[in-house]
Amino acid sequence: MNNTTAQNYIDNAFSQGKAFIPFITCGDPDLETTEKLVYAMEKAGADLIELGIPFSDPVAEGPVIQEASERALKNGVTTDKIFEMVQKIRENSFVPLAFMTYANPVFTYGLDKFLSRCKENGICCVILPDIPFEEKGEMLDKFQEYGVKMISLIAPTSKDRISKIAAGAEGFVYCVSSLGVTGTRTEITTDIAAMVEGVKEVNALPCAIGFGISSPETAAKMSRVSDGVIVGSAIVKIIGVHGRDCIEPVCNFVRELKDAMAKQ
Repeated sequence: MNNTTAQNYIDNAFSQGKAFIPFITCGDPDLETTEKLVYAMEKAGADLIELGIPFSDPVAEGPVIQEASERALKNGVTTDKIFEMVQKIRENSFVPLAFMTYANPVFTYGLDKFLSRCKENGICCVILPDIPFEEKGEMLDKFQEYGVKMISLIAPTSKDRISKIAAGAEGFVYCVSSLGVTGTRTEITTDIAAMVEGVKEVNALPCAIGFGISSPETAAKMSRVSDGVIVGSAIVKIIGVHGRDCIEPVCNFVRELKDAMAKQ
């Protein structure tokens, strides 16, 4: 990671106030556009960018991101091609990057090979929503061996497990705002403040809130009780509508959200 550790990348992302973390699906509409989006979103205020590795059965995703994954896979996107794109990004930018994917693509690729290439290309962390906290043991050892952070997720149903998950967390903690899959929501009713407080009681790591955030107002509200906000489906929806012409509308949306958070 060019002498910069994964934790350095993550700390940098949360060091300038509330972190804004957009999610995009690699290869939707194509990898060239994905690369351009990374540069443009960084300029628009993104502090860390979550790159989705498309998978045919993304169980945590709603229809918007499922359809984006389907489009990317139909376009012939592979994990190898994504790593090649990230390598090009690293020639031009050191914005913190995370991968969001599932256990199957990682194990199919080969865990050692996957983590080695993450380390080589400055991927600071990986989010695997289908690996429960209790089952990440041996996998976590490999992540630590390669110096890549395995991000822990805490959901509204975690309750009594929050302190246990938080104690073993690394990098930052992904707080899931709502039950169900990803997607835009008109209202978030979960007591996020209590969830974040439960984490902070046992671990000082930053907490970022994701799932359902789709407007400047909601981003601002969630940033008041957390260290960062993750927005995926609302951005992926814009990409789905505009295709290769998505860069300007996506960046306008990113700026709106970032500005709303900055006013808190």
